[in-house]
Amino acid sequence: MLFQGQEFGATTPFLYFADLSSDLAPKVQEGRAEFIAQFPSLTAPGMRERFPVPHDPATFERCRLDWSERSANEPIVRLHRDLLALRRQDRAFAGDPECDGAVIEDEAFVLRFTAAEAADERLLIVNFGRDIVAGSLAEPLVAPPGGFRWRVRWSSEDPEYGGSGAAPPIDDDGWRIPSHSACVLEPVHGATGTKQL
Repeated sequence: MLFQGQEFGATTPFLYFADLSSDLAPKVQEGRAEFIAQFPSLTAPGMRERFPVPHDPATFERCRLDWSERSANEPIVRLHRDLLALRRQDRAFAGDPECDGAVIEDEAFVLRFTAAEAADERLLIVNFGRDIVAGSLAEPLVAPPGGFRWRVRWSSEDPEYGGSGAAPPIDDDGWRIPSHSACVLEPVHGATGTKQL
């Protein structure tokens, strides 16, 4: 699910706004302030005065998307287009896929999409933390199907998306998963030249 310009890296805020009658507007503004008081960081002195006024037209105007960012952020648009195409076209993700997941580090996890045919399985690796360098991972979900090895199908580090490029996350030396990245691995026949776990 994409939200308000996320597909092109919009920098405009999404503020709470409402087009209300003059007698209702102050009550809604007060109710909104009471609601967000549940968040400790927003109760600091001086914060309440900084909340945008919901019924002020300027609040709404601040939220209008700047469509010129779409052209300026073409790599982000390309990333989202490719992800949508992957979701639509790859049998592992289309329809209602079967999936198992596991945490492999404090800020990293894997999702294994299983399929009737081993060649249609996929492994999604998401790393929100630091680089992971390991000879092996103690998680059965990362093992490729028998007689197969993993190959990168998609990577957030692709230079086409503004990424820094990355070597495949597994080779004869083990695993190297870049920080703040995601990749999809697909099985290919043969284990030669690529470590299995």
